[in-house]
Amino acid sequence: MAASSSVGISLSFFLWALLISPSVSQQTCKSQTFSGDKTYPHCLDLPQLKAFLHYSYNEPNTTLAVVFSAPPSKPGGWIAWAINPQATGMAGAQTLVAYKDPSKGVAVVKTLNISSYSTIIPSKLAFDVWDMKAEEVSGDGGGTLRIFARIKVPSDLAAKGKVNQVWQVGPGVSPEGMIAKHDFDAANLYSKGPLDLSGNNNGGGGGGEGDSRVKKRNIHGILNAVSWGILFPVGAIVARYMRIFESADPAWFYIHVSCQFSAYVIGVAGWAIGLKLGRESEGIRFASHGNIGIALFSLATIQMFAMLLRPKKDHKYRLYWNIYHHGVGYSIIILGIINVFKGLSILNPQDTYKTAYIAVIASLGGIALLFEAVTWVIVLKRKSNS
Repeated sequence: MAASSSVGISLSFFLWALLISPSVSQQTCKSQTFSGDKTYPHCLDLPQLKAFLHYSYNEPNTTLAVVFSAPPSKPGGWIAWAINPQATGMAGAQTLVAYKDPSKGVAVVKTLNISSYSTIIPSKLAFDVWDMKAEEVSGDGGGTLRIFARIKVPSDLAAKGKVNQVWQVGPGVSPEGMIAKHDFDAANLYSKGPLDLSGNNNGGGGGGEGDSRVKKRNIHGILNAVSWGILFPVGAIVARYMRIFESADPAWFYIHVSCQFSAYVIGVAGWAIGLKLGRESEGIRFASHGNIGIALFSLATIQMFAMLLRPKKDHKYRLYWNIYHHGVGYSIIILGIINVFKGLSILNPQDTYKTAYIAVIASLGGIALLFEAVTWVIVLKRKSNS
């Protein structure tokens, strides 16, 4: 009873950690203030890299005033915000970069016209930009940088009412002012989206398209963690340890089948969302995570259909079927847990998520060890009595 209570508490904590909105415990753009008399009527909690954007747009003269805030990936690192007139990625982006100049000890801002990924050097932008300033804000958790600027939006972009924004953070800057390469985690690769100049960005998430992709990723993670990472191991524990009790027969079998079938349905839904995300994210691939996902789907599908071919207990092939069934089942559990951790490393969420999942797996492992000992005691007693 105590063991089942422990895993129940851990599972509840894990689901709570997955479902709670990060904005509950984190700073939002509306809580930020600026010195001086400048105001920015629009603000966005950008969906990646703990970044925020405040802005105002003067439509008659197509002037965009922005304040971009984010913490560098490491102390002494850099932050960048850009408009890409031609595409949605970094190549072609007209970029503002801020970092703390080690020789001067103050934050500075530079401009980069990133014509390609191989030529990232300070250069003039394709449009006018002025009133550029950078500052370090220790009150935002220490080391957060801000970029202030006014931008003359080109007439063709102004006519559309939207621009493609890209933002990024990096680990360091050389003494010559060359920025170091940023990470290529999911958060870095997805740090882009449309910016509605009128301020009608749905939900303040960097644009409807980017916000929708983030939601799909979160749903994909939740479904797969619950199915492959929790329900499948629970179903295996039920089958291995409940069957030893004669009073639990055949209830253990139906509980086992219900757990595994539910896990399969939920897992397939999460897997399908993962495939859709892959199609929508051109150029972004997580090969090992995706390959393990395909292997899990294939093994679990075979396992489901194998139930239709399950021999009776006294059939001569039942032993071979059991060996196959147990082998594939344990393979699914091991691969599922590995892939959940791979998914967590890709999403790179708060430590609460990984801690909660580790607590769930540790609880299930503890329960399995406890029941393993109890099972052997019961089996040995039965042999002794017989």
